[in-house]
Amino acid sequence: MTRALLFALALTTSVAAQTPLRIEVTVPSATPLNGHLILVVAKLPKPGEEAEEPRNQLHETYTSAEGFGVDADNLAPNTPLVINASTIGYPLPNLAALAPGDYLVQAVFNKYEAFHMASGKTLMLPPDQGEGQHWNRKPGNPYSAPVKLHIDPTSLTPIKLTLDKIIPPLPTPEDDLAALQKSDPDAARYLRFIRFRSDKLSRFYGRDMYLGAWLMLPAGFDEHPDAHYPLIVYQDHFHKGILSFNSKPAPNPHPGTGPRPDRGLILYQAWANGTLPHVLLLYVQNANPYYDDSYAVDSANVGPYGSAINDELIPAIEKQFRGIAQGWARATYGGSTGGWESLATQVFYPDMYNGTWTACPDPVDFHAYQNINLYDDPNAFVRKGDFGEVPVGGDRKTDGSLIATAEQEFRYEYVLGTHGRSTDQWGIWQAVFSPIGPDGYPAQPLDSLTGQIDPKVVAYWHDHYDINSILQRDWPTLGPKLEGKLHIAVGDADTYFLNNAVHLLQNSLDATRNPHSDAQFQYGPGQPHCYTGGPSEYTMQQNNANWLQRILPQMTAHMLATAPAGADTKSWIY
Repeated sequence: MTRALLFALALTTSVAAQTPLRIEVTVPSATPLNGHLILVVAKLPKPGEEAEEPRNQLHETYTSAEGFGVDADNLAPNTPLVINASTIGYPLPNLAALAPGDYLVQAVFNKYEAFHMASGKTLMLPPDQGEGQHWNRKPGNPYSAPVKLHIDPTSLTPIKLTLDKIIPPLPTPEDDLAALQKSDPDAARYLRFIRFRSDKLSRFYGRDMYLGAWLMLPAGFDEHPDAHYPLIVYQDHFHKGILSFNSKPAPNPHPGTGPRPDRGLILYQAWANGTLPHVLLLYVQNANPYYDDSYAVDSANVGPYGSAINDELIPAIEKQFRGIAQGWARATYGGSTGGWESLATQVFYPDMYNGTWTACPDPVDFHAYQNINLYDDPNAFVRKGDFGEVPVGGDRKTDGSLIATAEQEFRYEYVLGTHGRSTDQWGIWQAVFSPIGPDGYPAQPLDSLTGQIDPKVVAYWHDHYDINSILQRDWPTLGPKLEGKLHIAVGDADTYFLNNAVHLLQNSLDATRNPHSDAQFQYGPGQPHCYTGGPSEYTMQQNNANWLQRILPQMTAHMLATAPAGADTKSWIY
């Protein structure tokens, strides 16, 4: 436990009696209440500034507004949820640490529902409502309008709030596609959306569970009815559409910042004029009760998403849209979360895919779990010498200066949700990589408030999801199946220290024998998250703007070079 946290806990105990202030928040309900309240306290805007809503000012860096979180477990209807000096806060540890003054205050209640899991446990979890697990804009969540309040922790008068607003529904992907067909029919003609019910996921969660599948059809799809196509799977966080894709110039989303590459128009032109190879491009929406993305693997807590995507969805897509449906004619790519997914997909399904183009992947070696060494560090938040100690970094700028520590990030997510229900980054890693805990929720690899690491849980992570370890362990079998298939890029000043794990992976693969790995690595000196590689003379923005255009010809060239005898290498080339 760090000195800062010890001090904070001591402060909570010693000042609780001197901090009588209660903030009472009522969530109107006719039934018992289940969910998590998040109350945000922000500075008042300066004169002339437009006030940003506090719910949009809570984040993991040191510039965040102040937040407090409170669980509601079968709470009687209209019983207030209470925030007081004992309530965990972030970035300040508790209400007692808040200086008296005027603030802008807002609260949101993230609603939970009962999931009757295949494990036999009933869990209270926040279902995604089409927004990609963003508690502060999730349809159906009650919230309050921002209000100016005077907060004095020594006050005896409770502050009372009522969440009298409801976040409205969002347009569905079907609605979005229909709107695009009106506004940009030339682009819409290439796009399809499929809502796919997964039997595997539905059994796991005890309710109907769906995957969203955005598909981009190749130029000439209708004109060549006998053609069959390779499949490219794009891995990424949740977003409502497949990619930026527009046949007309798009407005600059950041006025006053100068010209920016119009990614959607650049891609449309290359896609529609036949410059790019003719393939099916698939993006899967797989938001779930723990995050905006499943990490595309089978997991004890998140569910069999790897099987649902690869064994259920992809065969159905290839059958309906004339995919070649053979391993030599599939490839995958993605960055960040999608980077880990693309690499894991290739490693866990080595025969089903013929290459991954992976950028800035999430930790591929848990010796470098961002900046935490899960195997050798006893504590995730601090490293200690004989006399001194230093906090473990979380986020950084490209010049190396820290903007968050690991301890702050875990505390931030604790405020967003207990039992691994933050629906944020550390929470989803815990959910995907961990075994089921005794209470039915994901087992903790480390304590969110003290940083103490649990070696037993970490051992499970090592055996099941440490990609570098799995490659080392299974190289005699995996090595021959991965020749020519691994392409990885990362910035050497990655915001989240993700380059450290990539270097460890390269060191291991460079040492392989029988066969010696031919994996390709590219590092961007001074480049942050998410660097995708490419010509060194290009800016990161330029490389990212035409990433697909750069790698798609490489993908199909490798497919053609490795296609088995008798394979369809001609019908899709026209």
